[in-house]
Amino acid sequence: MTVTDQQDATRSTATRESSLTFDRRVRVIVLGAVLLVLAALGTVVSVSLAGCSAECPPARASAPSGAVTLPPPIPAAMTVTPTPGARDVDPLGTVAVTATTGTLTDVSMLNEQGNRIVGVMTPDNTVWKPGVPLGYGRTYTLTATGAGTDGTPVTQVSTFSTLTPGNQTKVYLNTTAGTALQDGGTYGIGTVIAAHFDEPINDRAAAERRLSVTTSPAVAGSWHWLDGQNAHWRPQRYFAPGTSVTAEANIYAIPLGEGLYGQEDSRVRFTIGAAHVSIADDRTKQVSVYDNGALVRTMPTSMGMGGSETIGGQTISFWTQPGTYTVMDKANPVIMDSSTFGLPINSRLGYRETISYATRISTDGVYLHQLDATVWAQGNTNVSHGCLNLNADNAQWFFDFSQPGDIVEVRNTGGEPLQVWQNGDWSMPWEQWLTGSALA
Repeated sequence: MTVTDQQDATRSTATRESSLTFDRRVRVIVLGAVLLVLAALGTVVSVSLAGCSAECPPARASAPSGAVTLPPPIPAAMTVTPTPGARDVDPLGTVAVTATTGTLTDVSMLNEQGNRIVGVMTPDNTVWKPGVPLGYGRTYTLTATGAGTDGTPVTQVSTFSTLTPGNQTKVYLNTTAGTALQDGGTYGIGTVIAAHFDEPINDRAAAERRLSVTTSPAVAGSWHWLDGQNAHWRPQRYFAPGTSVTAEANIYAIPLGEGLYGQEDSRVRFTIGAAHVSIADDRTKQVSVYDNGALVRTMPTSMGMGGSETIGGQTISFWTQPGTYTVMDKANPVIMDSSTFGLPINSRLGYRETISYATRISTDGVYLHQLDATVWAQGNTNVSHGCLNLNADNAQWFFDFSQPGDIVEVRNTGGEPLQVWQNGDWSMPWEQWLTGSALA
């Protein structure tokens, strides 16, 4: 072999080695790129680069490490409360449809007349409840449909009935005059809220728990039971003008003892007006009238003549009893008849007269009213049967000035102190008032 041939052979060998080296480098680069892609896909690859040639076996990939096994499909399931066929269900008790698996897709509730009951669904569509109280003695049918992950709808139907009370009572939120408190009305600083039940209440504590009075600003107050059908609420002190008052009796479907249930709820909201306080002093025979603390009028008066008379076993007093009254109502005119409190018209002191500008302050007929026949006595002598007589000008002014709940204090007269049943709620000391609560 010549030198030239030998050089050519050397070059050929170097060229082959260079070519192999180049191919190997290309394969490494390509394989590296593949590994990067597989790594991004979460695939683990085991490869040996050393000595790898064109005949290297392909790399084997392991199973993805983040693989998720899907749970098997689950059908919908739900529970209905009360149980199907239930009777005497409390109208305020729990009524609900709950999806235990899956979600609720539709719920309807109908009464026996086919009327739909409005309902409320939770945001996650797993619980449905009626949005209004149920009625007494009604039959309801619940139809609920749910869907699970298996895609198959499931429907459940349940019928139940509510209780029928043996007796029901309604409560009226009144003034002490027995007239309804007007929603949005304006009343005096001495306003007393009278809750009147049209049936005797055996469980007064249960009833009182459902009576509430809220005020803005807040004031301390309490209920006081006069008897089995009447509870009065007043604050410890007179209301401040501008106070907002809300009275509620949430008695519907509440058992009140011996089979008696509440018939319906009641609610009223009113506002306290200007502070009107009138002081009738028997020592001066004058009525001093204050408006928000300022004296605005002084009126001569003639009050009860005093003494008493017994007729048919009933003793009738002619005093204007001392105590704190409130304005109950007013009328122009009003017919005053002595027989209404046991004094016959044809008796020595009996009467029946039409009276103008009469403002009533007691349940047994004490008024501030016009009486021209006693103008001579007004300011100096008591000649009435118990009312406070005024002249025409003063009676009309007081009539126009007054609002229900205004305070009228009678001082320094004889006779028995004013009683609660006579509209003397404010005459009772606060500590004694508190003892009249059924929750005391």
